[in-house]
Amino acid sequence: MIGDIHPSVNSLAFFSHSAYVACFEPRDVSHALSDPNWVNAMHEELENFERNHDLVEPPPNCRPIGTKWVFKNKQGEDGMVVRNKARLVAQGFCQKEGIDYEETFAPVPRLEAIRILLAFAASKGFKLQQMDVKSAFLNGFIEEKIYVRQPPGFESARFSDRVYKLRKALYGLKQTPRAWYARLKTFLLKSGFVMGSVDKTLFLLSRGGDTLIVQIYVDDIIFGGSSHALVSSFAEQMSREFEMSLMGELQFFLGLQIKQGLEGTFVHQAKYTRDILKKFNMDDSKPMTTPMSTNTALDADEDGEAVD
Repeated sequence: MIGDIHPSVNSLAFFSHSAYVACFEPRDVSHALSDPNWVNAMHEELENFERNHDLVEPPPNCRPIGTKWVFKNKQGEDGMVVRNKARLVAQGFCQKEGIDYEETFAPVPRLEAIRILLAFAASKGFKLQQMDVKSAFLNGFIEEKIYVRQPPGFESARFSDRVYKLRKALYGLKQTPRAWYARLKTFLLKSGFVMGSVDKTLFLLSRGGDTLIVQIYVDDIIFGGSSHALVSSFAEQMSREFEMSLMGELQFFLGLQIKQGLEGTFVHQAKYTRDILKKFNMDDSKPMTTPMSTNTALDADEDGEAVD
């Protein structure tokens, strides 16, 4: 059992703050433990961790891998913080190839593939949905015997010398992305999907005259189809197999803002532009429709080479 957190903040861990989030990103564990919202985020991660791994006596010649916390705020389309994400990460730089891991490769789609999917969905007239797998990498199975130290700030007072034997993958391990992809791919193929011959992160399901298309980007999943019943069935199926966050219609993905309408799909990066302007203290600058002087006279290059 994971130990209690520091007594000064122990009572904060069980408050319900589902409607609130912290706006700052903690510097370290002690900073995170000072805020009840981050404490809740850490406990959510710890519940998944404790469910998938065993606290055991370290075997002889055991070299446990250290763990650390990574804190990141997840922002919405408008730049507001919508979720505090606390990740328990293994210090994978301590792993030895051939001992702690073998294969590490996992396919990731190119941005062009995402754009093609958006164009395809717009041409077929169906809206894409988005879901997020909570603690996705913790669902992958690993073959090697790996032991990690107890989470910082949550060490067990009774069993401080014990370590965790991993039954599933953990963030930070070199083989984790491959293990998660293999688990998800196996599940989709068993569910009747066909994997793309070129893009190995694209899966297609045909049922009767209806089609469902699924695009995977690590723990983010984009999906849509010609049948509402087929889309709903897939969402329920995924929720039963994994712990999911259904995010509704696709609006914000990989820095792209996406607006799906009857007239088509519009992709822009207004938030990214605002963030760049704010970074360089130019958010109060006057906007211009033409990014150059409108009074500049341009002459034809008579000696230039013709261009098609």
